Amino acid sequence: MIKKVRISGCKAVAEALKAADVDVISSYPIRPYTGVMMELSRMIAEGELDAEFVHAEGEHAQLSIVLGASAAGARTFTGSSGVGITYAFEMYSPIAGEFHPVQCMIADRTLDPPGDFGSEHTEAMSARDQGWIMGWAANPQEAYDNTLISYRLGEDKRISLPQFPCQDGYFISHIPGEVELADLSQVREFLPPYDPRHQLDPANPLLMGPQCKPDQGAAIELGRAESMREVLSLIPSVTDDFNSIFGRKRSPFLEEYKTDDAEIVFFGQGAHTVPARTAVDEMRASGIKAGVVQLRFFRPFPSDVVAKTLGRFKVAGILENSNSFGGVHSAGPLTAETLSALYFAKERPEVLTFFVGLGGENVRLHDYHEMAKAMVAAAGAPVSKRVFWLGFEPLKVS
Repeated sequence: MIKKVRISGCKAVAEALKAADVDVISSYPIRPYTGVMMELSRMIAEGELDAEFVHAEGEHAQLSIVLGASAAGARTFTGSSGVGITYAFEMYSPIAGEFHPVQCMIADRTLDPPGDFGSEHTEAMSARDQGWIMGWAANPQEAYDNTLISYRLGEDKRISLPQFPCQDGYFISHIPGEVELADLSQVREFLPPYDPRHQLDPANPLLMGPQCKPDQGAAIELGRAESMREVLSLIPSVTDDFNSIFGRKRSPFLEEYKTDDAEIVFFGQGAHTVPARTAVDEMRASGIKAGVVQLRFFRPFPSDVVAKTLGRFKVAGILENSNSFGGVHSAGPLTAETLSALYFAKERPEVLTFFVGLGGENVRLHDYHEMAKAMVAAAGAPVSKRVFWLGFEPLKVS
């Protein structure tokens, strides 16, 4: 039975995992993701979910547990935040390189220092190149949906890759929103039981995790790259299937808001694209042709779609939620990916970068209006400055 409830992003993920009938869960507490594990342990204790719940001694152990369980044929789940994500880093490449479709949810928080409990994406971005499918939810409903979509993509035998479905700490993980919980028949139709490409079997021994020779390394990494390219081609059909079964209107790669006649757009991912929509409504009332473009998948990065979409506008203002100290133009990873995607495009917007929400700081409606003023100025005058730290410097492009 379809049911509408008001729940947090953490609770929404737990509900999706129950519907997905996950087999093995490994936990270790760190805010703000911990709410998922609290809810899952309650579900198991009260008989709502039949799953093996293993409390690990640390984040590295968490990922080791689900690697082994996935190799044995289980649908697995774990998660973490902040320094917990970096502590487990050694395991990301082996899991992806051996094609185990483990799911590790990330509820973002800032790395130390400052270690704040908030929406910064830096810890997740630090693992962006390990071969994991990665994307951000903008609200609890998307957190629920993305959990199911990620399993469907990762468990496809043509792909067999792990997934990082991400959500902003506190802004989504702890703030309730309206969520439509699907009927179990819908979930079963969309997400069949896990059928692993390779499975440990004593009757048919299989070697996993061996030390390979130098001339074998490139071939292994090429396999990961080809699987990620396959994800890019599969996302549209999986999204169409999801929409058909669940009655949603998800876009495969980019969600657009009031962009039909827009001249300037905010481009970002996650929770900050939500108040951006409210700010755009206010701007429209005052005659500013603004819009929002929300990125749904950072890995694989939909380069051609991003280039074609952003090329329709005069200015794109990137909402940068993570840092890459010393990176290109002293900006962050979303900026670098976006500029690379636009390099071969015939039509390109002026691109400004706004560091926002670092350390979990609130981005207020007034801030979006100030960013819009800078974008409007960039649309009609030469630009000499393109990267800004919101709240620390004047937003003047020349």
